[in-house]
Amino acid sequence: MWLKALIVLLFIAVLVSLSSALMFLLKDMGASESRRTLYALGIRISLAALLIGCLVYGFYSGALTSTAPWEIRGQ
Repeated sequence: MWLKALIVLLFIAVLVSLSSALMFLLKDMGASESRRTLYALGIRISLAALLIGCLVYGFYSGALTSTAPWEIRGQ
């Protein structure tokens, strides 16, 4: 259960980081030396890598399973 909560929190953090990068991009449009957008996008990439790592760990350990209708079960 903790893994699913961590995945949801990481997904929300990715969205917050992405929206803050957009806000920084719009606010700093005239400033050529501002790196806030770059840092916010770097944080987003790190969070996305953590999110993918949690998903891979969850599927590998069996804590997460796929319920897609095209998955063949029982064979």
